[in-house]
Amino acid sequence: MSTESSAPAQMIDPAVAALAAIDAPWAAVAAAAAESKLGTDTLVLNVGDAIAVTEHFVITNGNNSRQVKAIVNEIEHQVKLVDGPGPIRIEGQQGMDWVLMDYGEFVVHVFSEEARGFYQLERLWKDCAELDWRTLAES
Repeated sequence: MSTESSAPAQMIDPAVAALAAIDAPWAAVAAAAAESKLGTDTLVLNVGDAIAVTEHFVITNGNNSRQVKAIVNEIEHQVKLVDGPGPIRIEGQQGMDWVLMDYGEFVVHVFSEEARGFYQLERLWKDCAELDWRTLAES
């Protein structure tokens, strides 16, 4: 009988690992995790100057409810793998149309494609600067 664990290895996404290694903001790590599960048009907005309750918004979407769920799970999993914080609360998992993951210093919004088009958070927060997390991951 083998003593090796039959559990799959916990793989850290390379972009997540790169961002964690340079102490990038946790919001950037979450964005990379979202893209690793094919989140679409993932962006990070610096909202700290506009609102006092958080520093960054991560906005992404999936093509259907299964993908939204996979993105949410992957963000939580990957952030934990690199010793990041856990979410304070997660809302919206019943319908998987708009899931909000509150981490305190950043908030992740994972939308269905339709909900993202309807709510247009990027337009609402258009005056906030975007954090170029992709460039950080490449450095």
